[in-house]
Amino acid sequence: MSGTWDARFAAEFFGTMILVLFGNGAVANSFLKDTTGNGENGQANGGWIFIAVGYGLGVMIPAMMFGSISGNHLNPAITIAQAAAGIFPWAKVAPYIIFQFLGAMVGQLLVLVIYWPYYKRTKDQGAIFATFSTGDTAGSTMNGFWTEAIGTAILVFAAMGLYRGMFFKQSIDIANIGVGLVITTLVMSVGGPTGPALNPARDLGPRIVHAFMPVPNKGSSNWDYSWVPVIAPIAGAIVGIFIYKAFFGL
Repeated sequence: MSGTWDARFAAEFFGTMILVLFGNGAVANSFLKDTTGNGENGQANGGWIFIAVGYGLGVMIPAMMFGSISGNHLNPAITIAQAAAGIFPWAKVAPYIIFQFLGAMVGQLLVLVIYWPYYKRTKDQGAIFATFSTGDTAGSTMNGFWTEAIGTAILVFAAMGLYRGMFFKQSIDIANIGVGLVITTLVMSVGGPTGPALNPARDLGPRIVHAFMPVPNKGSSNWDYSWVPVIAPIAGAIVGIFIYKAFFGL
C-alpha cells in the first residue's frame, strides 16, 4: 500500500460504494418490477449469474483502482482478520470500518435514487428487501450463520493465496481479476441460502438505509437476523486467514 492514510480511507469509502452500487444494483435490476433486467415472468433475465457477476465486478474493479492504495479491503471482516493476523495495524481498524460502512450506505442510496420509480412499482416486500440486505431463505439463523462463515472463510483463504502466493506474487493485476472471480463463484455456489453477504458493511449499511429511508412498499428490515451477516463473516474471515497462515505463512 502506497497511499497516505487519508487516501486509504477515501479508497475504502469509494471502493465499498462501488461494490454496493454494482452488486445491489444488479439485484435491483433483476428483482424490481419493469426494469430492463427483469423478465416478463418476474424472474431476472440473467438469473443468478447476472447478480454474481455484478458482485464480482463490484470487488474486482475497485481492486484495480484502489488495491495499491488501501489494500482494497472493502469489508470489515477482512480488516479485522488482517489485524488479528498481524498484517494490519489495529489502530487503523476503526477508521477503515467507518469509511467502509459510509461507502456502503452511500452506494445503497445511489441504488435507491437510480431505481426509485421501480421501487414504487414493486409490491413484493421480499424483492425490495433483497436489493438492500440478506436473510436466510429457509428461515434458519443457524444455516445462515454457517453459510456466511464458511463462505467468508473461503473468500479470505482464496484472497490470501491470490495476493500472497507465488503464482501471482509479481502480477497483482491478475490477482485482482482472480479475487473478482472468487466473489462471482461464491455468490453462484454458496449464495443460495443467504444472498450472500460475506461482508458486514455490505449488509448492515444498506439495512440501515432500508430502515430509515421511506422506501415505497418496504416491509421489515429483519433486525432479528442482522447480527448474522456481521458476526459470521468476521468469524469466518479470522478462521480463513489463520488457516492460510498456519500452512503457508503471511
